[in-house]
Amino acid sequence: METKKYEAEWCLLQNQFESYEKHSLYIKLSSILMLFLSEIFSVSMTSIFLILLVLWLQDAIWKTFQSRIEPRLLKIEKNIREKTEGSEFQFNREYQLVETSGLSKILEYSKQAIRPTLAFPHIVLMIILVGCSVVG
Repeated sequence: METKKYEAEWCLLQNQFESYEKHSLYIKLSSILMLFLSEIFSVSMTSIFLILLVLWLQDAIWKTFQSRIEPRLLKIEKNIREKTEGSEFQFNREYQLVETSGLSKILEYSKQAIRPTLAFPHIVLMIILVGCSVVG
């Protein structure tokens, strides 16, 4: 069995998987910066709240993209372990088998958005925003 093709695909997808994690972190950091700047410049709470909500949803979209890579990575690792041949470089073909209608995408994004590890920082920032506007 030639594992070089699997290894090349795994490296490419793993790097992309980690890239989405970095982008998610950048979105969270942008949200923190947005909240900080809104307090300094006294921007309307409604505007900032909506921007924070958009950033939360964008984060959910990025994490959804990331989650679509994971099954293929796991399959590649299994194929290497079991010395399976003939299914290298099939990410797009396998992805097409997953339902991707408009409603299913919205549901997928929503599921990502409410995952505790994704939702937690965004909810905390919104609570801080509301708390600061009540106190201020």
